[in-house]
Amino acid sequence: MTSTVTLSLVAPLSGTLRSIDESVDPVFAGRLIGDGVAIDPADSVVLAPCEGTISQLHDAKHAVAIKTDAGLEILIHVGVDTVVLKGEGFEAFVSIGDKVTVGQKLLSFDAEVVGAKAASLQTAIMITTGETGVVINQGSKVTAGQSKVFAIGDNAEQEAASLVSEAVPAVQQESITLVEPFVLKNPVGLHARPSATLIQIIKRFNSDVTILNRDNSKECKANSLTAMMGLSTVMGSNLEITVTGPDAQDAMTAVLEGFESGLGEDVSGFVAPTTVEAEPEEAPLLGPVEGEDGRLPGVKAAPGMAIGKLRHLEQELPSYPEEGVGIADELGQLDYGIQQAREALQKLVTKMEAEHVGGHAEVFVAHQQLLDDPAISERAHKLIETGKSAMWAWHKSFLAEADDMRKLDNPMLAARAIDVEDVGLRVLRVLMGIDDANEQMPENTILCLEDITPSEVVTLDRSRVIGIVTLHGGATSHAAILAGSLGIPYLVNVPASVRDYDNGTDVILNTNKGYVLVNPTQEEIGRTVARQERAATEHEEALKVADQPAVTQDGHHVEIAANIANNDDAEKAVKMGAEAVGLLRSEFLYMERAVEPSMDEQVKAYEAILTTMGKDRPVIIRTLDVGGDKPLAYLPLPREENPFLGERGVRIGINRPTMLRKQVRAILQAAHAGYARIMFPMVSSIDEFRAVKKLVLEEQENSGVKVEVGIMIEVPSAALLADHFAKEVDFFSIGTNDLTQYTLAVDRGHPKLAARVDGLHPAVLRLIDMTVKAANKEGKWTGICGSLASDPAAVPVLVGLGVQELSVSVPAIPVVKARVRSLNYEQCQQIAREALTLSLAEEVRQLSA
Repeated sequence: MTSTVTLSLVAPLSGTLRSIDESVDPVFAGRLIGDGVAIDPADSVVLAPCEGTISQLHDAKHAVAIKTDAGLEILIHVGVDTVVLKGEGFEAFVSIGDKVTVGQKLLSFDAEVVGAKAASLQTAIMITTGETGVVINQGSKVTAGQSKVFAIGDNAEQEAASLVSEAVPAVQQESITLVEPFVLKNPVGLHARPSATLIQIIKRFNSDVTILNRDNSKECKANSLTAMMGLSTVMGSNLEITVTGPDAQDAMTAVLEGFESGLGEDVSGFVAPTTVEAEPEEAPLLGPVEGEDGRLPGVKAAPGMAIGKLRHLEQELPSYPEEGVGIADELGQLDYGIQQAREALQKLVTKMEAEHVGGHAEVFVAHQQLLDDPAISERAHKLIETGKSAMWAWHKSFLAEADDMRKLDNPMLAARAIDVEDVGLRVLRVLMGIDDANEQMPENTILCLEDITPSEVVTLDRSRVIGIVTLHGGATSHAAILAGSLGIPYLVNVPASVRDYDNGTDVILNTNKGYVLVNPTQEEIGRTVARQERAATEHEEALKVADQPAVTQDGHHVEIAANIANNDDAEKAVKMGAEAVGLLRSEFLYMERAVEPSMDEQVKAYEAILTTMGKDRPVIIRTLDVGGDKPLAYLPLPREENPFLGERGVRIGINRPTMLRKQVRAILQAAHAGYARIMFPMVSSIDEFRAVKKLVLEEQENSGVKVEVGIMIEVPSAALLADHFAKEVDFFSIGTNDLTQYTLAVDRGHPKLAARVDGLHPAVLRLIDMTVKAANKEGKWTGICGSLASDPAAVPVLVGLGVQELSVSVPAIPVVKARVRSLNYEQCQQIAREALTLSLAEEVRQLSA
């Protein structure tokens, strides 16, 4: 049979043969010119690879093209970026139109001259007329004018195979797998350039290369530029390189050499992390000092104080096999584990309802939904189908998903990574056969962990565990919310040095002050015990008269209201003696759901709360306050560099008036059930209030229902313009949490700076004073709904400033009422006047102690 090979090309130069996609020139490697080969030259005379006619000869003499009688055109390009030499170092022996034969001399170049000025001497041989072919003897040494290097045509592969088999006796090599660790030296990790260089190295071998970033558990095959960039590597990343194939040893050597040399980047300045000396920890000039007087600072996640013994809990799992016993068996095991976890979560929800904390059960309803998330399960299924065990695949999958979540720009979603890990660990423990019951803790345990999941908080033995400290975690996390509802003091972002203290070390946990005191003296323990006993006695006495109004000893009445989030809270508030609701967080209707609540849902919810409170107890309903750390799944917000200064609070309603109008309409429709007021959050300028009030007035006119409309003073600009706002609002309610952090420019959740966020700072008090005076001048009233309202040291100052309403957390209502009854209004006014003249929050606290 006659061969149908259209063309065979011989080597125009001696050297090492590469496929064209191994070219150091990205244009050639991308086959933008055409298919072909590249040669790392060992000589400097270029010969004709086939018969034909010289169709092109560049003026710089670095490139020449031959056209065959069949119309194929072959371009030979010597070096990379050699056109800039303008012919220096090159000599041509042919002209356009000359007929040439195989092996005829075409060009020559001075390797020393050209090599010194060009990016590379690698020479490309490409078919520019669009044909593709097969490389012969790739990776081998070839001889100019003799070795065939490329074949084009129907039987090109057979031709190449026969030539390779003649040149190299077939040797069956056994596939092996090698694994090596490596610390990445590249200054900005594996970005496009070094990744592309690595791919070119790997293409020279018949082995597969996989890279694992051990710092974040991300893994990929090293044949994809985007996949390697997706490993999220940085200088110093701990990599694990796996090579599998018949030439694994050579491939691994080449890959490691490539990494060692920087993959084309300068890594000479790299210093291994193990040799870097840590900067000595310095004592700050301000704020709490780590370890000073045995105090380790932290951020309050749940309020309270406890005296106990430190107990470290290491959350280690036993080892498990990586390889599975069979795909069907492992998939079945995973399905079983997920189903068992789902049933356990349902039992947990039932338990919480029995313990009267069912209002927070939606956390675990969300966990049930996470079990059905395909992002985790599909990743695990794919790993199982490659032969991995269900335990290994599931563990890798949920850790990767949690890691992806931590890297999100939205801080609240990033904080929810712990929920993903919580769900993942629940399934993993089932697969491992580990009993989910907690380790038996000693009495009076202050539990110390890296972090804690919502499930772990709920299942704690509260007769033994009286407090929690964690090295990580969020002050607004689900775990923090649950700890607060269960009455467990919880401190987050405690320094790692807490690990230096042994189990059983005596500690005092004071989350309200933001510290854990290690090895306290008997005197310190005695003072704390006395404080606890005094607080307990005061609380019991306050409960007995909780229904009595808060009137100072000289006859000045202060309304004590409740901050609530649902009807359960409203019922508790009435029992605790609340005279009003100073803040109904309407977000409870919008959060943790896939779609916006309907009108009917909103109306029923507001009606229930208004009915509970009755006609004589006003209820301030704050309009939807999301954005910042409170996103909604069905309300996509643009990525913002600083979401707390972006589209949040009233700005959501201004930009989405349909949603706001629906909420206002629902409040007005429900208003018949009680005494409703509307309040707008995060108002910073008068035009914002006018815009939303206009909408309210339109709805009031349509419905025939009128309610009072006020704003929260949370932004310094609103306080500074209070005299203008007071002419147009019905009331002010000061949100001291945000007002304080915006005034002091300190994030109240910051691990190092949060202790400095004090609402009794004179700058904040001056803004409160300015607001109250502006309201009084216009015959309006001012309340406070931030946490400062329930601070015992702040109550006399706030009363003295003329604040008419204090809205506090439900459990604090009786105590705050009792505190007001213990005061003299004239004395409070004197304390307030003096507080405004001070310069430090500490001085104010000493004044009102």
